[in-house]
Amino acid sequence: MTITAYTLAIALDLFCLFLGYRFLFQPGPAAAGYGVPADPAGDAGAYLTIKGVRDGTLGLVGLAVLAFAGAHAEAWFMLCVAVVPFGDTAIVLRHGGAKAVAFGIHFATAIVVLISAALLFLA
Repeated sequence: MTITAYTLAIALDLFCLFLGYRFLFQPGPAAAGYGVPADPAGDAGAYLTIKGVRDGTLGLVGLAVLAFAGAHAEAWFMLCVAVVPFGDTAIVLRHGGAKAVAFGIHFATAIVVLISAALLFLA
């Protein structure tokens, strides 16, 4: 169980780093994949950069918490971080994005993050 908990947590943290990188260096495709397309050359450019920094930071903090504070602290971190994909679900729905993306990507991610938290609490 411990290996699964750590593996899932590391994978989620690395995925956040990947998302951050993508929003910083490929903002147009990243926004389309997010579910609310935006023109990075237009007004949305700053917001896409902010999202990239936010996601990348969550990944770095998650890895640091796991490495230096342990599974229990990472579990609390994941529990708190689950708010982000739940919020992303609402954002996509509010701005006319596809329900399949809102629930199939963002809501599902929130559930996986909560599962990770549960596994880490048990580790």
